[in-house]
Amino acid sequence: MNQRALALGLVCLGLAGGLASPLAHAQKMRLGNTSGASAGPSLTRSQPNISPAATQAAEAAAAVPGIRQADYIVAIVNSEPLTNNEVKARVARVAQTLSSQGQPLPAQDLLVREVLERLILEKILQQQAVETGVRVDDYAVDQAEQSVARQNQLSVAQMHQRMRAEGMDPKRFRDELRNQMLVQRLRERELEARVRVSEVEVEQYLREQQGQDAAPAQLAINLGHILVALPDNPSAAQVDAAQARAQEALEKARRPGADFAALAREFSDAPEGKNGGSLGLRPTDRYPELFIDALRKVPVGGIVGPLRSGAGFHVLKVIERSSAGMPAMVTQNHVRHILLRTSANLNEAAAAKQLADYRRRLEAGQATFEALAREHSQDGSAAQGGDLGWATPGRYVPEFEQAVAALQPGQVSAPVVSRFGVHLIELVERREVPLTAREQREIARDAVREKKLDDAYSTWTQEQRARAYVEYREPPQ
Repeated sequence: MNQRALALGLVCLGLAGGLASPLAHAQKMRLGNTSGASAGPSLTRSQPNISPAATQAAEAAAAVPGIRQADYIVAIVNSEPLTNNEVKARVARVAQTLSSQGQPLPAQDLLVREVLERLILEKILQQQAVETGVRVDDYAVDQAEQSVARQNQLSVAQMHQRMRAEGMDPKRFRDELRNQMLVQRLRERELEARVRVSEVEVEQYLREQQGQDAAPAQLAINLGHILVALPDNPSAAQVDAAQARAQEALEKARRPGADFAALAREFSDAPEGKNGGSLGLRPTDRYPELFIDALRKVPVGGIVGPLRSGAGFHVLKVIERSSAGMPAMVTQNHVRHILLRTSANLNEAAAAKQLADYRRRLEAGQATFEALAREHSQDGSAAQGGDLGWATPGRYVPEFEQAVAALQPGQVSAPVVSRFGVHLIELVERREVPLTAREQREIARDAVREKKLDDAYSTWTQEQRARAYVEYREPPQ
């Protein structure tokens, strides 16, 4: 674990540019609230789960004579059926996500075909994962579900309640999480060892980053964000009120010496509003086109808005611009961990129970982290008391990184599942330091590796699709 384990993405669920990885997609889903509380774009309080466009499409389909309403098989994938209801549910989800991001909705027939093909590919990969012995225990699914709820400032029970109110089945949601994690672990096992990065490729990447005319995809922006949310199918009065509130936020943000973070806490309905509205430094292709188009010529410190999207009205401030992956300063974490590897004799739940007992002993002062790591950890760092040293962001797998980010120095995490096993993590120290030349090269190596891995994954999935038996039955409706 003291060597970087590449943070692999999950297989894409939606249209290109429309959705992120499956787990990320799950984290971005919005649930409504019939009480009309404030809202934001991620499982937040007043955003309906189905977009107006998706609802209209469903109503139009229901109004056409001869359209079948009962479920039926649309395709056989190897020996497994794919049903019309599965396609309909995914189409509604994709339509809602595109709408919430302010992106235009494709023609219905195109959207249905794309979703059908995505679902076919997912089933192929899920089947292969099961056949080759890849497993995801209930404990890992529990952690993923808790992560989704926590990122959206909800408890799991509250999230389930919102899902049911919006016609979503929490059990199906868990099944989707499990299937997506299966595919992630299959990808890690099948492809990671194949990808190699040469020094020549690292040098080329660094030259590109240092060039004065960086391509848009290489740029990263940190935005301050205020969202004044709208309900689904808003009335003219609701639109006018939301626009006026967004305009008020914009005018206050443009005053000399204005505190944008304080304004975000006051006006924004988005989850990040409570923390000052900062979205963090991220590549431009991870923002909606609506945002990027409005910000192309806006300097650092500039403010634009209100911008209208399916979620409501947005006010944006450019906090920082940078070449993606090459910040001048970086936050480093010094951590220790205890790793228990899972096996036929030790599943993830049992490993987590054992690590939770170690945590209780630490909190009671009955043991030290270093002593427990030397005695029990199944990682190469055990001899050093589990010490992984200082690490820049991106050095560990996403689950590990997320757990570290949530800790304060001196704190110990709850058990954390990753593809290596189950971890107990202690954050020793945190510091802000300038990147050294060596660290810049490591960041460049990681970026090149991830790009090559994405390319290899695309080729590999095409190969799996070509080898599978797919029989199309009746077209989805």
